[in-house]
Amino acid sequence: MMESEETRTEHETGAAQHDTGPKAEETPTPGSAGRVLLHICCAPCAVYSVQALKAEGFEVTGLFYNPNIHPAAEYIRRRDTLLQFEAELGIKVIYKDAGYDPQIWFREVTFREANRCFHCYRIRLEKTLFIAKHGRFEYFSSTLLYSTKQKHEVIAGLARDMAADGPNRFLYRDFRVGWQEGIEKSTAMGMYRQDYCGCLYSEVERRKKEVAGRKE
Repeated sequence: MMESEETRTEHETGAAQHDTGPKAEETPTPGSAGRVLLHICCAPCAVYSVQALKAEGFEVTGLFYNPNIHPAAEYIRRRDTLLQFEAELGIKVIYKDAGYDPQIWFREVTFREANRCFHCYRIRLEKTLFIAKHGRFEYFSSTLLYSTKQKHEVIAGLARDMAADGPNRFLYRDFRVGWQEGIEKSTAMGMYRQDYCGCLYSEVERRKKEVAGRKE
């Protein structure tokens, strides 16, 4: 018996609806989304950020470049923490220890203290983009976008301006959504978790009450 035009249309429509319906979630192939150079300010901030990017299929390479960290002992402790957990995070990290020169950083922020964060972000993002270009990464980003303590929009705006229409695109993600998850995981992993941003000014601000608490 021949099908009517109406019946055939119903069958075709049903097939089309079935084909375009929701499909089972698939795990992306590592690197399928592209290569991203991720500036890492510290290991705890990398936990959620790396996890989120890898879940999207990005091949993540870390960059530890933070001339703002003071004193040198603190820099070493943060660097060594990342070295310790690099394999557990499942990434390779580029360490620019030769670029750790607080004198250069201080020259950049001197007489700009009120706006020092902007210049601190700029220095680190400029280096990240430079290495991304030479390393032929499609994207660059930063774990600075994870912290709820940082100036998120300033960081994102700076990175967008730097990328402009160049070959290395800024990969914006609001990693702050994983703030608590990152804290819990990094604590469970036994990571060193610092209690100030990194620079001398931020440490003084953090210790202000302790400094003022001593009576003469």
